[in-house]
Amino acid sequence: MQRSLIAIILLPFGILTAVALWQYGYWGILAPHFHSSGEAQVLADLVIALSLVLVWLWKDAQATDRNPWLWLVATLLTGSFGPLIYLLTRRSDLSLLPLPPKDAE
Repeated sequence: MQRSLIAIILLPFGILTAVALWQYGYWGILAPHFHSSGEAQVLADLVIALSLVLVWLWKDAQATDRNPWLWLVATLLTGSFGPLIYLLTRRSDLSLLPLPPKDAE
């Protein structure tokens, strides 16, 4: 179920991103966020949200023996695509809740 939902999200989001990049390029997507405080707030909110996701992702990747650097770089370069692909490729037998530290036993 979770993988299907992520795939359903990724497809239209990927199409929207591809169209935006084709029409405006990378700077064209970012530039409007510097024109007003309202638009800057949206960018700041995205940065805060993705930073929180990266903290969870980093800890989860380490706990599940995955390379956290790969996902950090992917998120910094591609935004939400990094965490979405991480979740899509994550083992399905794991809960999405934070795992206890390995030395907690």
